[in-house]
Amino acid sequence: MSAGPAAGSSGTPFLGILMLDTRFPRPPGDIGHADGWAMPLRWRRVAQASPQRVVREGARGLLEPFLAAAQALVAQGAAAIGTGCGFLVLHQQALQAALPVPVWSSALLLLPGLAAMRPGVITADAQALGAAHLQAAGAAPDTPVQGLAPGCAFQRTLLEDRPELDEADARVQVLDAAARLRARHPDCGALVLECTNLPPHAEALRRATGLPVHDVRTLLHARWQALRAGHPL
Repeated sequence: MSAGPAAGSSGTPFLGILMLDTRFPRPPGDIGHADGWAMPLRWRRVAQASPQRVVREGARGLLEPFLAAAQALVAQGAAAIGTGCGFLVLHQQALQAALPVPVWSSALLLLPGLAAMRPGVITADAQALGAAHLQAAGAAPDTPVQGLAPGCAFQRTLLEDRPELDEADARVQVLDAAARLRARHPDCGALVLECTNLPPHAEALRRATGLPVHDVRTLLHARWQALRAGHPL
């Protein structure tokens, strides 16, 4: 989880990413992988912010550690803050109110701008993603949501923080979630990946569905570009 010594060096503004305290593998495309970014990044791990606590327990008791990590990044020169878990959208308002730079906590923040396309969400855990998350993102309460199959190997790797990852099986599980979402909501015109560990499979989703696919990387790149152009979103 390092962008290398050049990221954010020499006073260059950078994007700070608040990371969960995890050990699972992070292939190219994942929020924690250094390749494929158009801006300098620095990551900061938040101790004890496990997937269980953040996804299934709403990050209770963790707002202060996340704020402290964000403030440290801002002090180092971060021009904006992102996060390593889309479920942190629950704390978007609190984080933004406490920080002097833009906060982009979740790909779910893209939903209001895609409303005309009837977007659907693919998440790591549909049972944990509820109305409060959609409300925090400013999204329609009837936004279709589909999760990875409960208990599948990919979900266990992410939520139980296991050290093994079968990337081929993970892709199958993500494509299966998209197929189930479209079967339930054939009117969906775009997909938004809540989970920051799903972007490695975004291109496979585009090919399989023919739909636009948005994720944390598309969010962060678009908003960083707007910020640097003097038009923060």
